[in-house]
Amino acid sequence: MSDIRPVLHLFGLILAALGTAMLVPAALDFSDLNPNWQEFFEAAVETALIGMVLSLATRTKNANGLNTRQAYLLTAAIWLGLPIFAALPFIEGAPHATWTNAYFEAASGITTTGYTVFEHLDTLPRGVVLWRGMLNWFGGLGIAFVAMIFLPVLRIGGMRYFQAEGFDTLGKVMPRAHNIARSLLWVYVSLTLACAISYAAAGMSSFDAICYAMATIATGGFGTHDSSFASFSPGAQYAGVIFMLGSALPFIRYVQLGRGDLRPFWDDPQIHAFLRWFALALAALLIWRYTHAPEGIEPTFRSAAFNLSSIMTGTGFGTANVANWGSFAMVLAYWVGLIGGCTGSSSGALSVFRLQALGAVIRAAVRRLQMPHRVLQPRLGDKLLEEDVLSSLILYFTGYMLTLGLISVGISMTGADFVSALFATWGALGNIGYGVGPLTDRTGTMIDFSDAATWLLTLAMLLGRIGMLAILVVFLPRFWRA
Repeated sequence: MSDIRPVLHLFGLILAALGTAMLVPAALDFSDLNPNWQEFFEAAVETALIGMVLSLATRTKNANGLNTRQAYLLTAAIWLGLPIFAALPFIEGAPHATWTNAYFEAASGITTTGYTVFEHLDTLPRGVVLWRGMLNWFGGLGIAFVAMIFLPVLRIGGMRYFQAEGFDTLGKVMPRAHNIARSLLWVYVSLTLACAISYAAAGMSSFDAICYAMATIATGGFGTHDSSFASFSPGAQYAGVIFMLGSALPFIRYVQLGRGDLRPFWDDPQIHAFLRWFALALAALLIWRYTHAPEGIEPTFRSAAFNLSSIMTGTGFGTANVANWGSFAMVLAYWVGLIGGCTGSSSGALSVFRLQALGAVIRAAVRRLQMPHRVLQPRLGDKLLEEDVLSSLILYFTGYMLTLGLISVGISMTGADFVSALFATWGALGNIGYGVGPLTDRTGTMIDFSDAATWLLTLAMLLGRIGMLAILVVFLPRFWRA
């Protein structure tokens, strides 16, 4: 049996940090003379105390870092456990905040999905709105941290490939985590500040600029208004396109850029493919819209670029309902949503790297049919795709599509229509946060889904965020055997 004390110790520290962060929206509501500050303060004290007690009670002298089994446990604990405490301020501070809705909202924020069950955002206490943005920001930072440190060691979804990217942890998770986290935090904060300044310069209020910047860099999608980005200036929307696309690129490349190394960024095949696929999809959408619903050139381009980048990066912002653009636009949006952004970013879905690797496997298989006596190994760029990477990729892809189908059927069995069920699962599993269908059209939220469907969507968000295996593996009996 693996010693779980290091896992509980680290989880307790994270809880203490989460509780401390709750004091920020508490202070905002206090300055607004909104009595909701008391809910935040109580939640902050409870969360921080539980975290500190847990951390102190499980403190050990082990300095060798986490082993692989402990890393699995910590990864699962973070994504399953943190929403429990992050949901506490929502219980009294937001409408319809049943335990189901509060956990869903917190999980949606931390997984950077962007689905919401809260209506009339303009009437909510500003502390609640800020906390939603902070959850997005924390979640995006945590996702990037896990993708750069934990997943390569755990070999989830082909991430073993990225141990050659200068962050190889040599079988241990934590020895180099401090240096990696410091570099990543510097990049993440810099991008957020640049985004907030751009939004403010484009006419947003300071509060809106901060909240939307946090959600943009995290590709999270939580906003401050029911109208999302539709009420903001064209300049803010163009800035949103730039920063959404930038946030879907591998964060490791920004770390290397910050160190003065430009070549990895310009030579990255993931970045080339992501931008190329986005440009092709945008061109196809523009041709469709100009052909079927001719409008002004600039508004059409801006609307198409913003909404397509939002869906492909999994941000979930919107300025229009893409479903109203016709069947071709909706099918195109569905497929770019499945692609997602680059591996190693805060974006979700299948990811560009995994699809590139799958394409390399298919090309190698076709060439072997043509030349059966040649030994052909799949390659991505100048790197050989090893067998364990390919096995992990195939398992991930199969599990992703199977999960998409099973949860869609499960939600349909709760009484939801199939279109709403399919697109809700698509948006949850890919952490896209873009709702389509009769059940979302009325309010633009997920409030009309039943409690059973809401829990299924929560499960899809969590499974999609950390590659499914990090949660599912801890339920296997052999995982707990020595």
